[in-house]
Amino acid sequence: MATKSYVGHLTKEIACKQGAVRAVRFNVEGEYCLTCGSDKSVKLWNPYRGALLKTYSGHGYEVLDAQSSCDSSHIVSCGMDKTIILWDVATGQSLRKYRGHLGTVNCVKFNEDSSVAISGSVDTSIRCWDCRSKKPEAFQIMQDAKDSVSSVQVTDHEILTGSLDGQIRRYDIRNGQMIGDEMAKPITSVWFTRDGQGLLVSCLDSTLRLIDKDTGELLQEYTGHINTEYKIDCCLDHTDNHVISGSEDGTVYIWSLVEGQLIARLEHVGSKVVHSISPHPSQAWILTAAQNSIYLWKDAPEDEK
Repeated sequence: MATKSYVGHLTKEIACKQGAVRAVRFNVEGEYCLTCGSDKSVKLWNPYRGALLKTYSGHGYEVLDAQSSCDSSHIVSCGMDKTIILWDVATGQSLRKYRGHLGTVNCVKFNEDSSVAISGSVDTSIRCWDCRSKKPEAFQIMQDAKDSVSSVQVTDHEILTGSLDGQIRRYDIRNGQMIGDEMAKPITSVWFTRDGQGLLVSCLDSTLRLIDKDTGELLQEYTGHINTEYKIDCCLDHTDNHVISGSEDGTVYIWSLVEGQLIARLEHVGSKVVHSISPHPSQAWILTAAQNSIYLWKDAPEDEK
């Protein structure tokens, strides 16, 4: 992707046939993707061919988030039934069901080696689950948030969380320290920059903010989209040159990271809210979800711009 221009081309639209698609996520290599449905299912796709590979059924209510493990052999998912499920990708069987949250589980992520699942819930807690153990209870619970935990991101030594209480919280796993930064507005999504020095935060005031991780200094703001009501994903592309967000007006907005300039809008015809986004880990592809479908976008080659 070029740093000064971005032209997104819609290459595939997939009707997922699982009710409303609550989230879409590339796997670690970007070969496949997962979709989470209001019909209680998780589906595994080849998004480039639009091919459904497998369906995972076992949740008791809508599935809100999922992630593939580092070797793509397992999936962890969560949802409105208050549970986290660990799946075997090949067999489609559920290996573990983790219970302990007192309300809807909004988000779940694996740690770096996929030995631990970290979940965030409307019950205001972050819970850590040992995927190698048969014990059904969380081995660690963080209850610092004062409102629903909307978003979780994980690195090799940090857990980053966003909450509707307007705070981002960063847990340093190595020394057990928690650092908080006040955004003053409910937070719907958080994202680490690839160098680990910046935090991208999306709030319900239709503004994304880039924060210096160490100082809490506001480095840049990104506006133009609409986000006042729904949980909407934000992210950076694989180069860290572009900030990407969904919007309540049926459009994906893309800004230059450094200048904060809006450089592209990807319009989803007939869709009211684009709420989930997943950037390819190494190439210029973006997956988005709106209503009952997912969309695959690709940046144009330089000679086409």
